[in-house]
Amino acid sequence: MIDLKFVRENPNFVQKMTKDKGFNVDINHVLEIDTKHRELSLSVQKLREERNRASREQNIEEGKRIKSQLEKEDNALKAVEEELSEWLFKIPNLPKKDVKIGKNESGNEVMKKHMLPVSLSFIPKDHLELGEALDIIDVKRAAKVSGTRFGYLKNEGALLEFALIQLAFELLTKEGFVPIIPPVLINKEVMRRLGYMEHGADEDVFSIPNDSKVLVGTAEHSIVSMHKDELFAKKDLPKRYVGFSTAFRREAGSYGKDTRGIFRVHQFDKVEMVSFVASEDDDKEHEYLLSLEEKLFQLLEIPYQVVKMCTGDLGFVQARKYDIEVYIPSQKKYREVTSASTITDFQARRLNIKYMDSNEKKFAHILNGTAFAIGRTIIAILENYQQEDGMVLIPKVLQKYMHNQEKIAPKKQ
Repeated sequence: MIDLKFVRENPNFVQKMTKDKGFNVDINHVLEIDTKHRELSLSVQKLREERNRASREQNIEEGKRIKSQLEKEDNALKAVEEELSEWLFKIPNLPKKDVKIGKNESGNEVMKKHMLPVSLSFIPKDHLELGEALDIIDVKRAAKVSGTRFGYLKNEGALLEFALIQLAFELLTKEGFVPIIPPVLINKEVMRRLGYMEHGADEDVFSIPNDSKVLVGTAEHSIVSMHKDELFAKKDLPKRYVGFSTAFRREAGSYGKDTRGIFRVHQFDKVEMVSFVASEDDDKEHEYLLSLEEKLFQLLEIPYQVVKMCTGDLGFVQARKYDIEVYIPSQKKYREVTSASTITDFQARRLNIKYMDSNEKKFAHILNGTAFAIGRTIIAILENYQQEDGMVLIPKVLQKYMHNQEKIAPKKQ
């Protein structure tokens, strides 16, 4: 959540930024509840002082009267506290000053491009046609077992996944990231405090109602929340993690979109980066995470572009977000494979994650970035490394993780 004091002092600005991000929250109404909360707090404090005075003076009748009134106002205060908390949770994180105002993805900015798309002398096949011919992707059998938007990776497909994981962990642990395998089930209230259950976002979450738990949509969810209610020493920051996990999303609102193959599925694997930093290091860390994402795709030698999100395409928790989009030959366009976001102190306030700066406790700034979304990265490899004879070359940087295999050949029928 954002600082209530900031909301009080800048209501018009907060209202505008909330609207620019595409969320409908009545900030004046929030402040009306806040005023009521402060009035009740003062009244309850005064009644407690009067009760203590009556007790010292042994004024029994006056003490009974004050006790009765105090119970009523205390209950009213708790109800208003809960109402205020609910409304504060609805206010999105505010965009950074350098984020462009825009209504939707059409307002996003392409910041840079790396490598020109390969000019193929033949009509490119898409990842599913390639994957089935190579016998490394199977969505038909997955549909029998799990339904639509699932897939099996097998043979070199499975080996490619582990090769990508090894590459990411090797590079990032050398950079000082702590390797971690986090839980994929977390408490529903934790997910809410992360900011991923507001304004209908809960519709995209797979839940386990009997246990009040949800499945994570990225390793970030369980890595960030592991430091809930904790205090860092500033000297220990930045604290960086690289985590691998399976992720789950309903893909609500994407009906009929990207239904072919494994591009948009309910279950997928990711390698994710998470950083906890001091407030003054936020911008520098964001650029650093983006640079690592770029380095990984440069090692794979796949054409990509970096896109900066406008306000309307930013999301509820993000203050600034960059996407890396790789070129997909069969679609003749770039598609998202990673994102790098700063959440500023938004999640830290909701989860009570602080650091000690001299004698002052401050909320940590939290950032996250995708190293590899495995399925989409494999799609990019298959389509960009395909050959006219149906073979797919394996990127040189991955070959050492695959018994020095240089290519994947179609399986004989």
